[in-house]
Amino acid sequence: MSRHEGPTLRPEPAATHELSSAPLVALSTASVYPETTAAAFEMAARLGYDAVEVMVSIDETSQDIGQVKHLSEYHEMPVCAVHAPCLLITQRVWGTDPWEKLETSAEMAREVGADVVVVHPPFRWQRDYARGFVDGIAGLEERTGTALAVENMYPWRASRREMQVYAPHWDPVGFEYANTTLDVSHAATAREDSLELAHRLGASLRHVHLTDGSGSAKDEHLIPGRGTQPVAELLEHLAVTAFQGHVVLEVNTRRSGTRAERESDLIEGLAFARLHFTAPAPAPAAPAGADLRPE
Repeated sequence: MSRHEGPTLRPEPAATHELSSAPLVALSTASVYPETTAAAFEMAARLGYDAVEVMVSIDETSQDIGQVKHLSEYHEMPVCAVHAPCLLITQRVWGTDPWEKLETSAEMAREVGADVVVVHPPFRWQRDYARGFVDGIAGLEERTGTALAVENMYPWRASRREMQVYAPHWDPVGFEYANTTLDVSHAATAREDSLELAHRLGASLRHVHLTDGSGSAKDEHLIPGRGTQPVAELLEHLAVTAFQGHVVLEVNTRRSGTRAERESDLIEGLAFARLHFTAPAPAPAAPAGADLRPE
């Protein structure tokens, strides 16, 4: 199934478990790194987020379904998504077989009530995995009843060289994925416009990582509004088109000097989402019999 420019016929989105009748604004556990998964649940609840996305990472708590379920129940914070361990630093989390990782991610999602698993495309050196990736994702969705939303990535750049490290491609557009994730920082790194990307992803767009970027070669994951992406316009577009997925703040707060500064960044990101992820109020109706002709 090759990448192409024209419209793509996509399968119907996979059936998922009921979480909420309305989109949620959630906090990714990656947004509090180097603090823990447990800290992310506590902060999400206290700062006013609707839910949490669990990034399965080297933090052992994030790998344990029972502990994630306990944190969700204790803090009364739903888990809306599970991010499969796709990063280079998580290559050995839940074994080395990429399909087994996705199976376990789908199992965690079912157990904790999440309706999405976020998936990166394979690295090019994962040849067997990459060769059957598109069909394999569709089959796993059908078998598990969980949406596997394939995330947009970016080419790696060094000096003037550009390296394609993802297969079948870093851009999910043009492949028959039923569900996709749009990451604003990744769009910036790929030097794409995230609003245009949302339009190109169309009905497959299931999940959004809310962040920002300046267009540098580095994947920055800035607080939304601090980069050059049209993040406000993207959220407004999602609101007026009745987007039914979730918006998840996934930002880099590693340079926050203190817990208070980190929380300030997370509050700013949440406020940005609340401000812009809202459909504009309809114009008031004219009184009956009013003359609307110009003077």
